[in-house]
Amino acid sequence: MKEIKDFTVIERVQYGDMYFALTLQHPGVMQPVMPGQFVEVEVPGVREVMLRRPISVHDVCQESNQLTLLIQIVGKGTRRLSEMKVGDKLNLVYPLGKGFSVEGERPLLVGGGAGIAPLLHLSKCYNARGIRPTILLGGRTASLIPARQLLEPLGELLLCTDDGSLGEHGMVTQHTRFGADYDHICTCGPTPMMRAVARHALSKGIDCELSLENMMACGIGACLCCVCDTDNGHKCVCKDGPVFNANELTKWISL
Repeated sequence: MKEIKDFTVIERVQYGDMYFALTLQHPGVMQPVMPGQFVEVEVPGVREVMLRRPISVHDVCQESNQLTLLIQIVGKGTRRLSEMKVGDKLNLVYPLGKGFSVEGERPLLVGGGAGIAPLLHLSKCYNARGIRPTILLGGRTASLIPARQLLEPLGELLLCTDDGSLGEHGMVTQHTRFGADYDHICTCGPTPMMRAVARHALSKGIDCELSLENMMACGIGACLCCVCDTDNGHKCVCKDGPVFNANELTKWISL
C-alpha cells in the first residue's frame, strides 16, 4: 500500500562533494519497504522544481520506522535536499516500484555511483537469510564510491576504480573476482555497466536482476515518461520496475 507522509530528518551524513544521506523518521508505523524500491520526494522551497524527485531507498529500519536515502547532487532539486537539516520535514510517496527478489545462495551485488544506494538494504536482507553476499562496487575514482564502509560488515566487499585510486584498477567486469561462481546477480548503476554485467550473466546462464534508472515524474505509471522497451512490450520503469530480470531485457541489454 502506498502512502503520502511527512517524514522528519533525524540525521544527515555527507560523503565527499557529490553524495549525502538523509535518515528520515516516519510519524507512525511505516509500510514495509523492499530492497530496490524507491520514494518520490517533494522538494520544498524551490519554485523551479515542480516535480517530485525519485530516490532509491538506501536503508530501512522497520522496527524504528526509519528509512535512509543516499542522494547524488545533480541539479537544483537534489542541491536543495542536500541543505535539509535535522528536524526538517520531507513529504514522501512510498513505497514505489518493484524491488529485488533476494534469491540465490551465492549472490553477487554490483553497484556503481548512485547505484550503490539500494545495495545496503539488499545486503541486510541477504544477511537476514543467513547469506553474506559478494558486493562489488566501482567508480571513476575513490570519492565516487560513497558509503562503502557501511557495506563492509555485510559481505565480501570488492572495490575497483577507473583511475586505480581504490581497489583494483579497471571496470567492475574486469575485476579478478567478477567471473567467480555466483548463482544470482543484482546490479544497479550506470547503464553501460549494467548492460555489461547482464551480458555476462546471460552468457553464463546466471539469473540476473537490473535496477533501471529512467526519468520518472509520477512514480505510479501515469505519465509514461519512463517507458522502457522490454522483451514483453513497453513497461513503465517506475511501476513495472525499476528492477527487471535480465531475461526480460535482452533487446535493451544488446544495445
